[in-house]
Amino acid sequence: MYSRTFNIPASPATIFRLTVCSFLLSSSIALGADADRFAGVEVKAQPLGGNVYMLVGSGGNIGVSVGEDGTLIIDDQFAPLAERIQKAIDKLGGDKPKLVLNTHFHGDHTGSNAFFGEAGTIIAHENVRIRLAGDSNVGRAALPVVTYADRIRIHFNDDELDVIHMPAGHTDGDAVVWFKNANVIHMGDHFFNGSFPYIDIPSGGSVAGVIANLDRILEMIPEDIHIIPGHGPLAKVANLSESLDMLRATHKQVNEALDAGKNVEEIIAAGLGSRWEGWGAGFINEERWIRILHSDRKAP
Repeated sequence: MYSRTFNIPASPATIFRLTVCSFLLSSSIALGADADRFAGVEVKAQPLGGNVYMLVGSGGNIGVSVGEDGTLIIDDQFAPLAERIQKAIDKLGGDKPKLVLNTHFHGDHTGSNAFFGEAGTIIAHENVRIRLAGDSNVGRAALPVVTYADRIRIHFNDDELDVIHMPAGHTDGDAVVWFKNANVIHMGDHFFNGSFPYIDIPSGGSVAGVIANLDRILEMIPEDIHIIPGHGPLAKVANLSESLDMLRATHKQVNEALDAGKNVEEIIAAGLGSRWEGWGAGFINEERWIRILHSDRKAP
């Protein structure tokens, strides 16, 4: 989940000055904007039991395992945060990660791949590599070198990690990572804890697919597991179940309204009701969530 919007002022004089200067200053402006955006970000660790931690900074939550075999991370946020992520790992007694697992291809989860890929092995679903390789801004060091079609099991730091593809979910290349011994699961962006999610329909995502995948996950995991969401605070099974309830209810509500002949603007004006008022406080507000549900309905 990552997008950037540049608002161009309406003044003709301002537009002219920006047009003349853009060729000379675009790179420095972009770098300055990134520097400002992340200037106050601190990467903090939360212990989850055993040798597994959750790192929170800006972007997708990071899973970390530190032990005798070395360091493993799940996702790596934005590129400007790479050194801060490494410093947080250092404080845990870790070193440069040997293994980097990507839950999907979005830049707030893979932005530091190039930094960590220089010394570590990046592992992801085959569609993640395809999408990253198709981006001219992504170098070879940022690409996964080990890919899988359905699942892969990793034995690391006295744990078994099941990396399981979730088809047609948040994107077409998503996976969850389950630490069997530590009793922790990293959900990637299949789970935005307490907020409406972003589902990338143009990149193979599907609301119905996420619902089906969450049903599958809830059938697999134990009740006392620690859940690392893609975004939001550390969660329990009850939080994941509540998110699934929201998905089912709003998906049904919007589809029933469309079936009744309402257009998307009418649905937005009516809203989703008081039950979900607090869920639009994150990256995806109520209007954007309704538009995602509408786009999902139109997708082939």
